[in-house]
Amino acid sequence: MEPQLFFKKCEKLLALLDKKLDRIEFENSEDRIGCCEKSLMEIDIAIRDIKSMVVILEFSAAGDEIYFFKQLKPLFISRFIYYSRLLSIEAAKPNAGQLSVKEYYHCELEVLKNFYQEHIDFYEYYRRKAAFLDHKYFVRSQFDLKTKLESGLYNYDEKFATSHDHLVAQILANDRLEKYLLKSISEAEGYVFEKINDQSPLDWSSSKSGLVELLYALHQTRCFNGGNIEFSEVIRFTERSLNVSLGNFYKTLHEIKNRKINRTKFLQLLNDNLNQAFLDSDR
Repeated sequence: MEPQLFFKKCEKLLALLDKKLDRIEFENSEDRIGCCEKSLMEIDIAIRDIKSMVVILEFSAAGDEIYFFKQLKPLFISRFIYYSRLLSIEAAKPNAGQLSVKEYYHCELEVLKNFYQEHIDFYEYYRRKAAFLDHKYFVRSQFDLKTKLESGLYNYDEKFATSHDHLVAQILANDRLEKYLLKSISEAEGYVFEKINDQSPLDWSSSKSGLVELLYALHQTRCFNGGNIEFSEVIRFTERSLNVSLGNFYKTLHEIKNRKINRTKFLQLLNDNLNQAFLDSDR
């Protein structure tokens, strides 16, 4: 298989995986542990698919091999690390009040900080997008014993691992875990969002299910922050901006999804009204 074709397959596989993970998040919004377990199973399948291809793939150039192990493979592994750590964190979370939960999440942040301190040299190399050591870090069986190596290096599959691709995946996973922990700490404190001093002059006067349908369509089209935002944050911002409470919006989404006829009836209504307005203005 040509490397470029292989890369395209990896990208398609990642896009499909992310859609599956989004669906799992949506369907298991009230069960964080179950969500992690189901997500890990889907990620494991994707990683096994990639591994079956790469172990028999001969990269024609070192640059192609570096690209896979530095850029592509960590995207899959980081998702596995993230959900694995999240499962451990949530399964062991104390049920002893907000103060204990807050302290617990702070301790988990310290774990991330310690990992950063332990690997600070590589963090700086990776964050600076340096490349002068890529031929040692991201080419199989080319590690340098003079560089800092993981103690479990010899347990790695030499056909599917380099000395540092796992560290890249860990960095990506830690970035996501940090955001999760900071948000969880904020929620434990009871200050999920900053207060708005001036009340918005706008009130939502149509159906709440219509608003959820509209917001979810915009979210799925990555209209907010390029897609790098949780749907719950979009909901909360809209609630305070339009003086409306959307309640259990995941339940509303589930009801929209299960409509027998015209799932997107509010979006269709918007489309019909806008087209009619344009027609009227042309007369």
